[in-house]
Amino acid sequence: MRIWVARPEPGASRTAARLTELGHRPLIAPVMRVAPTGERPPEGPFDAVLLTSASAAEPLAALGATAALPVFAVGRRTAEAARRAGFAEVVSADGDAQALAALVGRTCPPGARLLHPAGADRKAEPGATLAAAGFRVAVWTAYAARAVDRLPATVLAALGGEEGGLDGVLHYSRRSAETATKLAVAAGAEARYRALRHFCLSADVAVPLVERGVAAHFVAARPDEDTLLAGLAQAR
Repeated sequence: MRIWVARPEPGASRTAARLTELGHRPLIAPVMRVAPTGERPPEGPFDAVLLTSASAAEPLAALGATAALPVFAVGRRTAEAARRAGFAEVVSADGDAQALAALVGRTCPPGARLLHPAGADRKAEPGATLAAAGFRVAVWTAYAARAVDRLPATVLAALGGEEGGLDGVLHYSRRSAETATKLAVAAGAEARYRALRHFCLSADVAVPLVERGVAAHFVAARPDEDTLLAGLAQAR
């Protein structure tokens, strides 16, 4: 299948490589661009780091002094990004924000001070649960994801049947799914966009599609890429 990878780089290229290995034809066309904010982090010291996105790994590593801290990552992909960035003590919750909060609760004593490098567009968890349990969570807006202005030309062409057309799209975040949908509508390609097979990383990611009446072909039972890509086999 020809699959549109709408997630930001550098993850888009890694996903495309996996799609190629599985016999699919990826179309890399992110609808979001991620960049560091340049915002100064909160003053330490900290006992550990919460990592809810791989996009925070590089800004975090640039701090240098945090490299010796234990890192609690939401999932395997985020944990791998932390290790590539130079962190040695990394533990993955292999789940979602609630799983991450539970992991920290089992591992760290209440009262521990945790640094959470996050995006400008973020959710309350896992910070809300951990704060209620007595942890001190300092949020640092380390990066921001900005939507592109229009539907990528390569996607619009593929939706029109050029270069082999387009069969499906992978949605990795709620905001990305919402952005892709809005851009398709604005480009006058809503009907063709609706006809795609939509593969979502989680039920939360699928919400913008459901609200627009776009059918989600597959929603991963676990919010990880292995489960998401396994769903492609169901579409053949």
